[in-house]
Amino acid sequence: MTSIPWAESYLGQLRALAGDRTLMFVGARAVVRDAAGQVLLIERSDNGYWALPAGAMELGESISQCAVREVWEETGLTASAVTPFAMHTGPDRTFTNMYGDTYQLFVVAFRVDAWAGELVTSTDETTNAGFYPARALPAPVSGTVLETLDDLATFEQTGQVVLK
Repeated sequence: MTSIPWAESYLGQLRALAGDRTLMFVGARAVVRDAAGQVLLIERSDNGYWALPAGAMELGESISQCAVREVWEETGLTASAVTPFAMHTGPDRTFTNMYGDTYQLFVVAFRVDAWAGELVTSTDETTNAGFYPARALPAPVSGTVLETLDDLATFEQTGQVVLK
């Protein structure tokens, strides 16, 4: 697996063509837990927030392949089994990032059921990474982390995919 530079990514190329229009962002977010049930968070190099591994789907891959790739790019871990548990969509998921680009998100959250490898704590996209208890997370934490963990708890209790 290789990391794709922003300018060569699907969204990077689309943004160059579309200018400041709102774009649809299709992506995946992954919850990786260790044997003790702690959650893997990465400290993002672009904004300093702690977040779950996540990113945009590229042309030619499935949404589950996107989740696996993002985990690898941001942590060095190889996810070998993933289960979708939530979809976050709709106009209330529209945001403008720190670069002034506006996106409406369609994000599928995945539970990583099996993974291997050694955690890499610094990558092109991260400045730190580690496993933390779900209710004792480092700060500042991305607003999506607690919502995603709550959605995973709901999924694990009910067996129903959470749709928002």
